[in-house]
Amino acid sequence: MTFDDIRKIALLWPEVEDGTSYGTPALKVRKKLLVRLKEDGDSLVMFGVPHDEREMLVESQPKIFYFTDHYRDYPTVLIRLSKAKRGTVEPLLRRQWRRLASKKALKEYDANL
Repeated sequence: MTFDDIRKIALLWPEVEDGTSYGTPALKVRKKLLVRLKEDGDSLVMFGVPHDEREMLVESQPKIFYFTDHYRDYPTVLIRLSKAKRGTVEPLLRRQWRRLASKKALKEYDANL
């Protein structure tokens, strides 16, 4: 996957828009950070992943999921996009989008499924 693939998925959802964070491409929902590309150009900074889930992901798929000391205390996991598949990334992305989107946007989106 690439960040462009992530953009194509997320921009189909209401209230998602392009942005930047720390000088890298990012996607935001109502001005709140959904995900961003890490400075290495290959890692996706995925927010909203609880520590216990992150540990399980890193342990079970270390080639895809990892974290650095900087993110140790945050509910965040890093995803190597070059190693990841859509089916692995999209559920995490969708869950975080649902946390950030307005109730109205979620209601309208769910009604159109």
